[in-house]
Amino acid sequence: MKFTKMHGIGNDYIYVNCFEENVSNPEKLSVVVSDVRKGIGSDGLVLIMPSDKADFRMRIFNADGSEAMMCGNATRCIGKYVYEKGLTNKTDVTLETNSGIKILKLEVSDGKVKSITVDMGKAVLEPKNIPVKSELDRFINQPVEVCGKTYNMTCVSMGNPHAVIFVDDVDSLDLERTGTFFENHEIFPNRVNTEFIQVIDSHTLKMRVWERGSGETFACGTGACASTVAAVLNGICPRDEKILIHLRGGDLTITYQSDETVIMTGGAEFICDGIIEDDYIRKMEENLCSCTESERNEMK
Repeated sequence: MKFTKMHGIGNDYIYVNCFEENVSNPEKLSVVVSDVRKGIGSDGLVLIMPSDKADFRMRIFNADGSEAMMCGNATRCIGKYVYEKGLTNKTDVTLETNSGIKILKLEVSDGKVKSITVDMGKAVLEPKNIPVKSELDRFINQPVEVCGKTYNMTCVSMGNPHAVIFVDDVDSLDLERTGTFFENHEIFPNRVNTEFIQVIDSHTLKMRVWERGSGETFACGTGACASTVAAVLNGICPRDEKILIHLRGGDLTITYQSDETVIMTGGAEFICDGIIEDDYIRKMEENLCSCTESERNEMK
C-alpha cells in the first residue's frame, strides 16, 4: 500500500489516496501505521476519497482506531496533497467530512501550496449538540472537577467536541497524567478534546491539547478554532479579528466572525512517500485481533 506522511504544524497523519488504493479495515490499519515502533508513526490515518457531494471526501481515524469527525490540520494537508499530487487544479476546493463540507482556499506560488485557508463552518455552542451533559443554554466558564481539582471549562463543537480551559502557564501542565481524565470525564458522552490556553495578549494565545484517541499532539486545528471561540465568549479576544495561536508544532491564525463562522489559516508539509507491505499489514491486523486491550494500548 502506498502512503504519504504529512504534518500540519506537527499534527502528523498517514495519508492514503483511495482513488488508487483500497483500504478495507481503516480502524485496524490506523492502529498499525500509527505505531511508532512497529508501524510508521503518526497521530492517525487519513483517507482521501471520491465524493458525490464535494470535490473530495476525507475520513480520519485516530491512533487508537476510533473514527474522528473532523481535523482542521488534516483538511489543510489534503488541500496541499490534492493540488500538488495533480488530483485537481482548483485553488478553491470543497471537502466532504463527517461534520459537513469544508471549503479550502489554496494560496499557490510556483506550483506549490504555501498556505491554506479553511472555512470551518459555525461553532456549535448548545451543550446537547457538542455534546456535554448540561441543562445550560451554553457551557461557558463552568466549574468541573477533574482529579480532585476544579477547572473552569468552556465547551464548543467544531464538528467534534472541545473543552477549553484557561491557565496561567501551559508549559507546567502534566498532561500525560491528567489528560485521559479530561478525555473520559462523565459529562462528555462521546469523550472530548481538551485545550489548555495561556493568554499572551488580546490577539495571541498559547495552547496545548490532549486529543481523544491520540493523547497530547503538537497541534489541533479544530482545537485552535474552539479555543478562539472560547476566548471571544469569555471576553478575552475580539470577534472579527485575527487571533494568533501558538501551538507546540507551530502557529495558526483564527478568526471568529460575527455570524459564528470560524476561519482558519495555516500551512501544511509533506514529510515522505512510501510503501508498507500488504503482508505486514495483514499480520499486524491479525495480532490486533488476538492481543489484549492493554497490549493494544502498548502498540499505540
